[in-house]
Amino acid sequence: MSLVRPPPDVAARRRHRARPLRACALLAALAGCVSAPTPGVSPDLLAALADADTASTVPLMRQQGERFAGVPFLPGNRADLLVDGPATFAAMQAAIATAHTRIDMESYEFDASEGAVFADLLITAAHHGVTVNLIYDAWGASETPSALFDRMRQGGVQVLEFNPMIPNERVPIEFNKRDHRKLLCVDGRLVITGGVNISHVYRNTAYTPGADPDDQAWRDTDVRITGPVVAQFETYFMETWQQQNGPPLAPPPPTPPTHTGNLMIQAIDGAPDSEQPLIYRTLLASMALAKRSIHLTTGFFVPTPDLKAAMIAAARRGVDVRIIVPGTSDSTAALAAGRADYGDLLDAGVRIYERQNRILHAKTAVIDHAWSAIGSSNLDWRSAVWNNEIDAIILGTDFGAQMEAMFKSDQRASIRITFPIWHARGLGERFQEFRAKLIQTLL
Repeated sequence: MSLVRPPPDVAARRRHRARPLRACALLAALAGCVSAPTPGVSPDLLAALADADTASTVPLMRQQGERFAGVPFLPGNRADLLVDGPATFAAMQAAIATAHTRIDMESYEFDASEGAVFADLLITAAHHGVTVNLIYDAWGASETPSALFDRMRQGGVQVLEFNPMIPNERVPIEFNKRDHRKLLCVDGRLVITGGVNISHVYRNTAYTPGADPDDQAWRDTDVRITGPVVAQFETYFMETWQQQNGPPLAPPPPTPPTHTGNLMIQAIDGAPDSEQPLIYRTLLASMALAKRSIHLTTGFFVPTPDLKAAMIAAARRGVDVRIIVPGTSDSTAALAAGRADYGDLLDAGVRIYERQNRILHAKTAVIDHAWSAIGSSNLDWRSAVWNNEIDAIILGTDFGAQMEAMFKSDQRASIRITFPIWHARGLGERFQEFRAKLIQTLL
């Protein structure tokens, strides 16, 4: 049975969304211009965490999360789950329309279509006296006409391009380090973050097998957060702006100390310049602590050895480990590289599901029904090593129940991949997997 559903001509039309350097990945690897060490956690620490004798692992998850990130979980927050692109866009547009003093926005993609809608909103806010700052990634928005960004600058928006791909005096050229974050901070009082780019694909409603991914319906997740933790997200935005040598910015508005809910939330980043993949390491530690379940959803699954080992170890000690991955993607190479690892995972008892009738782009996790993650980071080398990422880590069983319900909905819309199905794939698919594994650190 074939696992590769898109026809070959789809690959020729790829726009390589969110996967920089795919076209020249092999040349880059051969030239030795990049390296990708495994950014893991001490095996001894993971073993100790897995052996922890406690009825509730949430306190330990909080402790280890604070240990790796260096920032605390803050109480008194509210989080509203945004289960698709249209819901996210509606929440973002409402937040921008109600801004009084400051808008800080960061997006990997900012396309000509949906980007034009948001450009108008940002310019209108600037005309009303709101300070508006935008960071977009040079590669992610490479097909967006420069005139769109020029129009925003002329309209009063401060626009900063992350790692330009042409020589400049502001920052050195770093082709493989990209800003993959999706973040909106308004007035220091609310944040929206997750996997949704400023892209027209979320307006698509139809799914046609074999069609160009840009014309398909996409499935993604964001979260709207209010409360004290908003200040942490603002800090990460300011750090990126300063690291990119943007023009001086005034400090963001102070976050109101008022509690808006009962959730413990932590903002956690992954920055290529720090060489400390905090999101990835925190996930590994939380997986090692899991006693009941690990339910993962990812738009790109190209696991590092440590992540693969953590999934296998958890499944073998009786944890219900499930992962939902795309059945169709805008990167056939990433699909193939991930499928190459299915055998070991299935043999250990990990349940793998491929989402149907949507291009899956969501990046979420829920562990033991109480530890949840929503953000921009995929379960792949690129997010662990190369990309600027940001995630919200949310502690709470009520929110965990919402995450579980969303996971089950995606699971019902997926095909479960069993070992016989995976083993029966053809020689052509096996060759694609072998070829993709050679460049997996760059996918």
